Amino acid sequence: MAEQRQMKPRQPPKPPTQERLEKAALHYLERYAASSEGVRRVLMRKVERAARAGVGDKAQGAADVAAVIDKLLARKLVDDSVFAEGRALSLARRGLPRSQIVQRLKIKGVEGDEVEKALAALDEAGISDRTAAILFAKRKRLGPFCTNAAVRKDQRLRHMAAMARAGFDGTLARMVLDAPNPEALGEG
Repeated sequence: MAEQRQMKPRQPPKPPTQERLEKAALHYLERYAASSEGVRRVLMRKVERAARAGVGDKAQGAADVAAVIDKLLARKLVDDSVFAEGRALSLARRGLPRSQIVQRLKIKGVEGDEVEKALAALDEAGISDRTAAILFAKRKRLGPFCTNAAVRKDQRLRHMAAMARAGFDGTLARMVLDAPNPEALGEG
C-alpha cells in the first residue's frame, strides 16, 4: 500500500521589495524573452500574491514594479522592438499569417510602432503570407505535402478548414492546396 505523503504548507511570500522584484525580473529574463508588458505582468502577479497574503501593499508594489521596468528599459535589458522582431520572425517561420502574428504580439503587450517594425522585419526577411502558407502546409502535411494522393483528394475540405483556422484567406489556401506538387509552389 502506498504511503500518503504529507505536503508541507506553502510558505507565505516574502514582501515584494524593489530589490526582490528586480531579482525576479532578471531571473525571468534569463529564462524567457519578454516584452516590458510581459515582465510587468509577471512582477504584478508576485505583488498581488503578496498582497493577498498580507505581506505587501499593492499600490507600493505597483510603484516598485514601474521603477524596475524603467531600470530594465534604461539598461536595455528589455527592448520591445527586438522582442517583437524576434517573435514575429519565429511565428512566421512556423507558418502563421501576418494577422495572427499581429494578434499574438498584442497579446504579449507589444503595441504600435514595435508591431510595424516587426512586420517590416518580415518584409526584409522575404517572408510573405504566401511563404507562411507554404510553411504551414508543409508543417501540417497539407495539400501538395500530403504523402498519399487518395487521402489528399478526400481530405481537401479538412485541409482548407485547417488553413482557414490558421488565418489564411481562401484564395491563398486554394492556391497552396491545389498545387500539384511542392515544386510547383516554388518554395518548399
